[in-house]
Amino acid sequence: MNSDTSPEPGARGPAPERSDAPEGPRGWTSVVVESPIGPLFLAATAAGLVRVAFHADARTAARERAALAARLGGPEDPATGAYAVEAAGEALGRYFAGDGELAGPPLDWSLVTGFQREVLRVLAAEVPFGAVVGYGELARRVGQPGAAQAVGLAMGANPLPLFVACHRVVERDGGIGGFGGGVETKRQLLALEGVLPEPLF
Repeated sequence: MNSDTSPEPGARGPAPERSDAPEGPRGWTSVVVESPIGPLFLAATAAGLVRVAFHADARTAARERAALAARLGGPEDPATGAYAVEAAGEALGRYFAGDGELAGPPLDWSLVTGFQREVLRVLAAEVPFGAVVGYGELARRVGQPGAAQAVGLAMGANPLPLFVACHRVVERDGGIGGFGGGVETKRQLLALEGVLPEPLF
């Protein structure tokens, strides 16, 4: 298992600037885009990309839209966040074409708070394309050694998978670990990035 955190050649540079949007009613928009791992639901506010969801069939997309309307305080507004969802779709196209790190629009972190937000920020900043990290090691990096289980919960709460790459977090013994998008999807993403846990070879 490769835990080297140096970027692979061809990476697209530093991660995008990320926004902490204020609480309160906000406009948002969403799209569903096709990808090699199935349809993806993308939603954005004026602050940036706010939600990514896997396996976005019609029922899943409807459920995501209802949840966003409740969390963000209002119905969908196609005029808000259109740039961010378009930029995210283009970035995903480059990523799945093998172009390296997924560099997209600014991220709106408002759907996650506290320790979980802290863990996800460290993951986004310190574990680039071509690297993996263990749950315990990620806990250590946020100053909470022994909090591996809480880190796992943070991965499950990640509202921005792919752009905040929770698929790069694996088990200490080399196992692939769980993933909100499904273990096979995680396996595909790690294969795309050239990093598979040793037992999978």
